[in-house]
Amino acid sequence: MAKALMIMGTGSDVGKSLVTAGLCRAFTNRGHSVRPFKPQNMSNNAAVTADGGEIGRAQALQARACRIEPTTAMNPVLLKPEQETGAQVVVRGKRVASMSAREYFKKRSVYLPQTVSAFEELQTDADLIFVEGAGSASEINLRAADIANFGFARALNLPVMLVGDIHRGGVIASIIGTLEVIDPADKALIVGSLINRFHGDPNLFEQGKSFIQDRTGLPCWGPLPDYPDAQLLPPEDVLALDHRQVDQTGDFKIVVPRLPRIANFDDLDPLRQEEGVSLHIIQPGNPLSMDADLIILPGSKSTISDYEFLVAQGWDIDIKAHVRQGKSVLGICGGYQMLGRSIADKNGIEGTPKSVAGLGLLDVETSLSEQKQLRLENAVSSTHDLPLSGYHMHMGETTGKDRIQPFARVGDQPEGAMSPNGQIVGTYLHGLFASDQFRRAFLDQLGAKTNAELEFEARIDQILDGFAAHLEHHVNLDQIAQTMKTPRKST
Repeated sequence: MAKALMIMGTGSDVGKSLVTAGLCRAFTNRGHSVRPFKPQNMSNNAAVTADGGEIGRAQALQARACRIEPTTAMNPVLLKPEQETGAQVVVRGKRVASMSAREYFKKRSVYLPQTVSAFEELQTDADLIFVEGAGSASEINLRAADIANFGFARALNLPVMLVGDIHRGGVIASIIGTLEVIDPADKALIVGSLINRFHGDPNLFEQGKSFIQDRTGLPCWGPLPDYPDAQLLPPEDVLALDHRQVDQTGDFKIVVPRLPRIANFDDLDPLRQEEGVSLHIIQPGNPLSMDADLIILPGSKSTISDYEFLVAQGWDIDIKAHVRQGKSVLGICGGYQMLGRSIADKNGIEGTPKSVAGLGLLDVETSLSEQKQLRLENAVSSTHDLPLSGYHMHMGETTGKDRIQPFARVGDQPEGAMSPNGQIVGTYLHGLFASDQFRRAFLDQLGAKTNAELEFEARIDQILDGFAAHLEHHVNLDQIAQTMKTPRKST
């Protein structure tokens, strides 16, 4: 049976996902058969799996770090926020319900057996499993019936490593404070801590490290210096978009409105790596720049409410002014739906049943439906006659005149739509810019300078290998391996 270690954090966005991915690649490179696991995730940045479901994007990256294909067993419960107080509940890759936070909180213990079953499924062909927790380990208000952190760890008696982010400040207090407030039986599972994202001379933290070890009686690994290239890996937490507004200094300017329910925003990652491009995430309260060369409307988990937010911000006016200047707009998934004449949710898929008029920049209309389309796709772009790969993850059907000129073809089927002059483009294909030839042709046609040597997928693997080597150099992985245990069988 595989040995396991659970990685929890002192808070959200402290680097749990990245540390887990790094451990997966480091121990895979050591010759182990490694699997990632996260019992419950909350993210609108999701990936389609080879077995036809969806999981959190971080677990897909972690599977890649293990050099294996992602499966739904790696993230059995995924919550995708649809509104301020509710989310879509995805179990083993399939949507089972939409619930308010209060309703899910009451029912979540029902899913513990399914998370344990998925974990045990991974144990059958692995030596090591790295389990990622969710949010903060010290959320004692959420501890009852928990399945994401100590509730899961206690069910299988998993050892726990606690990660703190020194970049946020107060890391010593956050680690010691976590151990002080949690249940003593939960505290007994913690085997050590890791200081993440350190800047400067690590020797300057020796006193802090000693204090943590003396106060907790547990090893403190690290500090782990910041690894700048890690920011090029696909982020899971939408908080990353709030930290990042301008990624590059290239002359070709792309702007993206920061929608409240933005989804699959890793679609933008390959563009961030093109040196001739500058990608700007426009935060609420700011106009979309009028000197933009391209506006991208991203995916959305709640298309109608995000579209209404876009209009309330006045971004619809900015988009139409941009179009009048003869400049281009690309809509992906929910953004594609917003470009059309109307969006209808007659059955209340996203909330209250309603229909709204869209931007009217494409002669198409969308009707939302219960059936969720989840599949990997290989396509050929219509304009460039180049292959591209991606995935569909949407609920709804789009029809209309501009579908006559599709964005791409999947086999003999049209995909997406373009305006007659090609200025406005819509597609349901997520991940399209990871295809290097297509990305370069698309940007070149719009006047951007591209890097002919950039191979996006290869660079991701190079970064994972680099980060794994970084961990090997700065952290005692042998000591961490010794803390891993074979989980007890569930009852």
